[in-house]
Amino acid sequence: MIDEGYIKYEAIWHPSSPFETSVTDSLIVHRQLMLKYDLIGAYPDGIGFGNISKRNGQSNSFVISGSATGSVPMLTSAHFSLVLKTDPILNKLWCTGPHIASSEAMSHATFYTILPHINAVIHVHHEKLWQKYLFTLPTTAAEATYGSPEMVKEIERLLSDPTVADGNMIFMAGHTDGIFAFGSDLEGISAKLIQLLSTL
Repeated sequence: MIDEGYIKYEAIWHPSSPFETSVTDSLIVHRQLMLKYDLIGAYPDGIGFGNISKRNGQSNSFVISGSATGSVPMLTSAHFSLVLKTDPILNKLWCTGPHIASSEAMSHATFYTILPHINAVIHVHHEKLWQKYLFTLPTTAAEATYGSPEMVKEIERLLSDPTVADGNMIFMAGHTDGIFAFGSDLEGISAKLIQLLSTL
């Protein structure tokens, strides 16, 4: 069953004008690349999937594609949010921008908080990749659903293993088709996902 499309955290969102294109240009380029390979998009029922983010400077804040933007054919700077702070214990997130942050923003925050060398995260969906590599590559527990405090804890657990942190990929057993890819830059993550597709 596809469990997708709504926010599970408490959002404190302060709407603002669209970001400068210099902030979002690289995110848009790689988001459109993921769309081309059907790693970001929408299911037949119209519910969008997939999101992309990059660290904001040297802080743990980050810019992420907005909630329910997977089905949008072409993103602009008006489709993003700057996540300023998260509290996984309270399941609370603070963001600003023209769009509220993605439902997966709490999970993205976990990568940036735990791994200082990580500067970008892409969450994609792909049925065949998911089926092939689930429990073969690092995988979260089936009880952890997307965007939940349990998913945050599972990501924390997996990233405590240096081999997982260096592997740049986590599969989500409790989120059908869901995969997290993370790394030092968007170019490397996109290339790794496309390379993984070639193994099918």
